[in-house]
Amino acid sequence: MTRGSSLHVEDLGMCFGQGPQQHRVLDGLSLRVDPGESVCLVGPSGAGKTTLLRCLAGLTRPTSGRVRYGDQQLTEPHADIAVVSQDYRGSLLPWLRVWDNVAFPLQGRGVKKAVRRQRALECLEAVGLLDVGDKYPWQLSGGMQQRVAIARGLAYDAPVLLMDEPFGSVDAQSRFELEDLTLELRRRLGITVVVVTHDIDEAVYLGDRVVVLGGKPTAVLDTLTIPLGTDRDQLTTRSDPRFAELRTRVLALIRGEIELAPRAV
Repeated sequence: MTRGSSLHVEDLGMCFGQGPQQHRVLDGLSLRVDPGESVCLVGPSGAGKTTLLRCLAGLTRPTSGRVRYGDQQLTEPHADIAVVSQDYRGSLLPWLRVWDNVAFPLQGRGVKKAVRRQRALECLEAVGLLDVGDKYPWQLSGGMQQRVAIARGLAYDAPVLLMDEPFGSVDAQSRFELEDLTLELRRRLGITVVVVTHDIDEAVYLGDRVVVLGGKPTAVLDTLTIPLGTDRDQLTTRSDPRFAELRTRVLALIRGEIELAPRAV
């Protein structure tokens, strides 16, 4: 069962600077993410992927256009939307125990301490870390710390999880495990997942759709539906000939080897 509402990006534009120094990063960008869907955003460095994600989170207001969550225009962070960043070291508080880190965002929502702890322990169990709740983040491996960051997003009880290069700072084995964890949580909890990534293979592996961004300023070049089913496996899925075809097409789009008019998805 899916939760939450659709995310709508409508004719989004974003400029930085003023006057002759103004730089337009995003222009006329439109897309939709349905409840329960996993969508990956890829594009060249500097294409504004993180800027787009911040707009989806309500953390940044676009220069033009708008972002809607259901019928509500997003102009500030929304209780239904959680964000997991790449910098787990900077996002976790080293002086708090793991379960306190997971429960920390709930304090601002007025949740009582006993309920916060119970919710934190449930989410640590969901990511396979129930036995480390009393440790400190610096006592854990990088992959485990990123699991804690994901658990914190889940503890917020948000039906939408936005992830900005979430696995870029961990080793390859941890990355594969975290990718599988994300897919499993999405299936079990019915959440919507939007992932910004530079890793084309990761995008194809995680996504129901891959949205390719490009151009100057950036717009949606193409969207690829990923027909690989919901039960994916690191070995079987990645060895599927369709996986290779899809990753090749995404790479060609990013390199500009396929000419397409920017369009909405």
